[in-house]
Amino acid sequence: MSQSIIDKAFADNIVTTARTATGDSLRSVTYFTRANFEQLYLREDLEQDADLNDFVGHEWQGYKQTENAYQESELGEYLFTVRAFENGYLLRVTAERSGVLITTDGLSMSSYEEIAEAIGRMLDEQVEE
Repeated sequence: MSQSIIDKAFADNIVTTARTATGDSLRSVTYFTRANFEQLYLREDLEQDADLNDFVGHEWQGYKQTENAYQESELGEYLFTVRAFENGYLLRVTAERSGVLITTDGLSMSSYEEIAEAIGRMLDEQVEE
């Protein structure tokens, strides 16, 4: 059995928050750092053997590039990313050293904003501990 990169209580809290906010639309939840990742939840009707290594690496790199590119923007501080795909949506919420990827079926933008705010607070609190 492999060692977890995230505390079980914190992982459960992330999944519960995502599940509560999205209901049956939740597809997956993955916690990641610059060096590693752990899938915390995967809906049972989805492929269980997806290779997340490149996917998570791209999202971490994308976060850093976005944060750097827009730091002087009049748009304000970067908050989160939503990506639309043919079969679902991806929400990326990141803090300085970790992040969470949540995939869903379609939700409203206000739902993504609420989820991002809640997960962002959790990640920020984790850094403070």
